[in-house]
Amino acid sequence: MMPEIPPGVHRPRVAPPRGPWLGLVPALLVPALLVGGCSSRSASKPSFTLPAAVSSGTPTTEPAAVVVPDDSGVPGVVAYDTKGWPASSGAPDAGSLPHTHLPGPIVYSVTPPAGGDHNPVWMNCGVYPSPVPPERAVHNLEHGAVWITYRPDLPAADVSALRSLVAAQKDVVITIQGQSIDTKQRYMDLTPFPGLAAPIVLSAWAHQLSVQTTTDGRLQRFIDAFRVNPKYTPEYGASCDDQPPATGGRPLSS
Repeated sequence: MMPEIPPGVHRPRVAPPRGPWLGLVPALLVPALLVGGCSSRSASKPSFTLPAAVSSGTPTTEPAAVVVPDDSGVPGVVAYDTKGWPASSGAPDAGSLPHTHLPGPIVYSVTPPAGGDHNPVWMNCGVYPSPVPPERAVHNLEHGAVWITYRPDLPAADVSALRSLVAAQKDVVITIQGQSIDTKQRYMDLTPFPGLAAPIVLSAWAHQLSVQTTTDGRLQRFIDAFRVNPKYTPEYGASCDDQPPATGGRPLSS
């Protein structure tokens, strides 16, 4: 069971009724994704606000993530043990990725992180031209986001191609008790990340893929396989937006 959210950190308020499906949405979902979509996409913004850094303190060092066979069918994907999270994956075992809310810095065993403990406040999904706090980005992965990271020295043309890839993704439609709900969100993050072993790395909760070029067809295959997929998403239906910019950031686009 996930710990209580610390004082001052809260989920968005319930949206006003907008259709007969509202009563079908379980209380554990984050209903704010139903409120008119991502405000960050309402207009073109030339500036951005980085998500706030996490609180200072002694870092928590994550246990080594345990590699397991991948069942996605996407060549080259590295999968990690996440049994028990989501619940449909089976009973947790000793190697399962942790998923506790921690307020301070976290040292992950995988670069970039592909799951594990994370900050209680996620970041608003989208494109950020500077590195973001990984503890917030991992929370996004828990909600089903795909996080594309690249080396800070990646050529500008390649960065532009990755931004176009993000912009080309359709908004996510979730299915709750047989009802389709348009989230008005892409559930995509794009940021530079120092120290990558490959020029570009894609991460979803408990899954990761390294590629050398922006023309690698596996980029889209990875997105299609893992983005807000109930089979792999621990908190299916939770929002990837709706945080105040001072904490959750304001992306260039989402």
